[in-house]
Amino acid sequence: MKKLQVYKPARLDAERLFREQFLPLYPPGSDLGVIRRTDANPAKNPASLSAIEETAELFAKLAPDALGAPDLDLDFTDASVHRLAPLLTAEARDRLFEKRAAPGEPPLFVHFVIHGVLYLAACAVRTRGATWLVRSPLWESRVRLEGKAGVWEIAPFSWWLRALSDDEIGRSTLADRYRTHVEEPTLDAESWARVCEPDRRLPRLSRPRYDTLVKLLQTHLPEVTDLGEHFPSPQRFDELAFKWLAPHVVGDGRAVVLFGLAEKGVHLYWITKAGFAKALFFEADAVPEPQLSKEKTADGTETIVLLASRDGAPVRHEMLWWGP
Repeated sequence: MKKLQVYKPARLDAERLFREQFLPLYPPGSDLGVIRRTDANPAKNPASLSAIEETAELFAKLAPDALGAPDLDLDFTDASVHRLAPLLTAEARDRLFEKRAAPGEPPLFVHFVIHGVLYLAACAVRTRGATWLVRSPLWESRVRLEGKAGVWEIAPFSWWLRALSDDEIGRSTLADRYRTHVEEPTLDAESWARVCEPDRRLPRLSRPRYDTLVKLLQTHLPEVTDLGEHFPSPQRFDELAFKWLAPHVVGDGRAVVLFGLAEKGVHLYWITKAGFAKALFFEADAVPEPQLSKEKTADGTETIVLLASRDGAPVRHEMLWWGP
């Protein structure tokens, strides 16, 4: 007896969302490459920029109810992006697809994304000094940022499509990308208070436990009085079963990186005078032993270089001293 095929709906990946919901809104025969390169406001008309900002303000006003979160505060800060991102769930997406302003109109989902693109871009403009790169249609607009990492552009439209796709829905990836491409590269780490003198020598721990780490900090880095609530708990830290942990003073004494080898790779924890700031895990082999060193770019910016191997192949990973 022939088995009946089980119907499986096609996945809503980012490409399908674009093709089905947005591509029909472009002028016939549009060249997407040209659209994304062409300045739609070459004269820098302030009225055009004001209209964009007003659309972003409209999103800030209407999105909380659209997401079923009336207390959501969208105040154009970096933190507001992190409050917004967890609310982009499959359930919220489905509700947005179900609503239309009128028969034959695109679903509310389309308007939500278009306005959300401009809101996220406006956050970068207001909090990080980014510059508008206006495109037509408006949801293709970008912003340009400058920082120690150089000059770069972000395209929020693609971030929204991916964050609302089946591949990433409900995982707060909109906030992850914002942190990686907006917050971290423009971070004013030079304003951090020094945690210690740049040449302070800090001992390496063999088979560290949470209590021996605390003792090390109390003895050799008393400026750090509290690791903070987001540092791994004593139980979690001991579960990682570090083989060793080596502190490195970076950023002219503004931070200490705890660099340790665990079972599946290396962990890096950035500690500032205020406590734990961020962490990074990098899958790596135990042999040869991973190494961490400091270098400088052509303009004198300090970087951290991780040398390791993964599945026997050498890997070199470089990042700014304040981390990813």
